[in-house]
Amino acid sequence: MEDIEAVNLAADWADISQGLRKDLGHQLHSQWIKPIQLGGFDEETGTLDLFLPTEFSANWVKDRFADRLSLAWKIARGNIRNVNIQVHPGRRKVPDIALGDGRRPANDGGNMGIMVSGAGIINDAGFTSSVGLDASLTFAAFVTGETNILACNAAQRMAATEQPQFSPLYIKAATGQGKTHLLHAIGHQYLSAHPRARIFYCSAERFMIEFVQALKAGQMIEFKARLRSFDLLLVDDIQFIIGKASAQEELLYTIDHLLAEGKRLVFAADRAPQALDGVEPRLLSRLSMGLVADITAADIELRKKILESKLTRFAPLDVPEDVIEFLARTITRNVRELVGGLNKLIAYAQLTGQVVSLQLAEEQLTDILSANRRRITIDEIQRTVCQFYRIDRSEMSSKRRARAVVRPRQVAMYLSKVLTPRSYPEIGRKFGGRDHSTVIHAVRLIEDLRQRDADMDGDVRSLLRQLES
Repeated sequence: MEDIEAVNLAADWADISQGLRKDLGHQLHSQWIKPIQLGGFDEETGTLDLFLPTEFSANWVKDRFADRLSLAWKIARGNIRNVNIQVHPGRRKVPDIALGDGRRPANDGGNMGIMVSGAGIINDAGFTSSVGLDASLTFAAFVTGETNILACNAAQRMAATEQPQFSPLYIKAATGQGKTHLLHAIGHQYLSAHPRARIFYCSAERFMIEFVQALKAGQMIEFKARLRSFDLLLVDDIQFIIGKASAQEELLYTIDHLLAEGKRLVFAADRAPQALDGVEPRLLSRLSMGLVADITAADIELRKKILESKLTRFAPLDVPEDVIEFLARTITRNVRELVGGLNKLIAYAQLTGQVVSLQLAEEQLTDILSANRRRITIDEIQRTVCQFYRIDRSEMSSKRRARAVVRPRQVAMYLSKVLTPRSYPEIGRKFGGRDHSTVIHAVRLIEDLRQRDADMDGDVRSLLRQLES
């Protein structure tokens, strides 16, 4: 019987894995899902073990795909109630890296390993009455800039003691830009002001899991009653509720009930409400009836602030300013990758005893850096600089020496050296066949002017934002 059960589990896993491959894409599936090995299944507890080869990969899959894997197995097999993701027995665990104060290095909002006391779990009783909030994801730890200040202020207003002017709050942000961090921060601040408040935080997938569990167990009345008893409802990744008609209807009624009682609701997704496919119009109208706050991609100044804030965890380790500048300028896709790159670099330096340097960053972060690099061309730089200074494109190659032309040309040469891998002679050839010494002079001059002239520094920063966006 055990052999038959193992074969059946393997067949189910093949179907689940294939479905995840379609959802996640080949690269993510190959890197994180394909290495998963089936473990044992405990019929008494309804727990299925899934094994990964390293502690790092087990934690990564647990943080990012646990809900999706759990839901898939529950749909495939009604007797599976829990999915336990762990490192394969007998594998050597990598020791924790000391940060000087006994703490372990944590990633940004994607890390859900640190839970406050009283964190709820999914169990046979049905809906959770409390939730796990990551103790590190507070407003104090959220670094603000131009791209996220609106969402942060709106989140703080939602968590304040006085009744907010808008509800629900809908936070729109791409992966890794901080929307999950803000959801947890709202929960923490609201709970500190209302210690006896009932708060529920979940992903849309987890909402689906508990909905399916209640439906199968014939506990829908209890499910509805408990869901509508919360004072603050926080739902992350709302895009994953797409296509589930019955769950959408229940969420719609819950929103109406909580709003009528003056309760607070916060949703987060990677797209605007109007861009959610397969969502009923009535639910779309509820999601967008309050405030929709965008978090756009962090600019270089915010990326530097985030890195500098994370460095306090690694004191007294010295990370040179040119390394911070390099990481902030190169890892641009999202904040999670940015902080992950810093963590990986420092972990490698600590484990090998090497000094953190620009060369070490380039050597050890090859995959992250290559994935983030957008190829900016000298032609693109010249075109952008000419538009900025309102001069004709031909002036980049002309022999004119007027200051109104020379200075923009020098700025373009400087940006060409900073943003492209081209050598000084190659850059010179793109500027009317100028000698490499002319390019070197221009680069050094603009570097010096940025230190002494606030207007020039502002011009360069503005051009960098345009070119890197």
